[in-house]
Amino acid sequence: MTPEGVQGGLDAADAAASFDPLRPLLTRVAYRMLGSVADAEDVVQDAFIRWLGTDRSAVREPGAFLRRTVTRLCLDQIKSARAQRETYVGPWLPDPLVEEEEEDDVTLPLMLALERLSPLERAAFLLHDVFGVGFEEVAKTIDRDPAATRQLAARARTHVRDARPRYKLEKEQGLQIANAFFAASRSGDMGALGALLAADVGMWADGGGKRPAVMEPALGYDVVLKLHRSFAVFFGKYGSTLVHAGTINGLPGFVTREADGELQTTALEIEDGKIVAIYVMRNPDKLKHVH
Repeated sequence: MTPEGVQGGLDAADAAASFDPLRPLLTRVAYRMLGSVADAEDVVQDAFIRWLGTDRSAVREPGAFLRRTVTRLCLDQIKSARAQRETYVGPWLPDPLVEEEEEDDVTLPLMLALERLSPLERAAFLLHDVFGVGFEEVAKTIDRDPAATRQLAARARTHVRDARPRYKLEKEQGLQIANAFFAASRSGDMGALGALLAADVGMWADGGGKRPAVMEPALGYDVVLKLHRSFAVFFGKYGSTLVHAGTINGLPGFVTREADGELQTTALEIEDGKIVAIYVMRNPDKLKHVH
């Protein structure tokens, strides 16, 4: 190997040594900004390439520098992502994250609420309220003054208030309800299923035009129960296998393997012991990282 090659290898190893410990946090920031695992990983890799070309000896706080880089790359990405959303087939849901432990309280309903914010509101809220970054640093990141940044975060907070859980659901209780929902929905026990649902329950299914899915949100107890009655007939004929029950985007839920051999995730939003929302991911492009 030439001296230049050795030097390049050492440089890459040096860059990786300071970058890799920060990668999980940077990926979490990017995923919560974009709602896509693949896009988040691409942004973080792009940030690494930029880090490789940076004079790292001049960077006093690599964590802050890289978080700033990732956030700005995400803000660029959101513009094209929003254009693609306009032609998306059926309801759009963020990629499911099947988590062993909850990293923070950014649940699936909150992520959907974040989608309705402007990109800058979203960045200010996530960085300050979720990741605990001070307003001075957030202001530098999004290129606004601190007063404007506080205003952005406050506006975001108002918009997402209803999407934040009012009280913490005990993990065991959530898993019990998720397991009961799986058993009742697959066996066709509509009495047991109905007892789990709130009167104003809603269901959203994301097939992305790649797999059959309900094309509009199903809203209300009777509509959701009727749908599950027809699903149960299909499950009875063709089967649906439980792969894993656990936490999906901060909500209790489960991963199943369906009759077509593809995976599916179901996440349940629960209030006062009743299911108020059911989120089903069927789009295979958004399930590639799920095992």
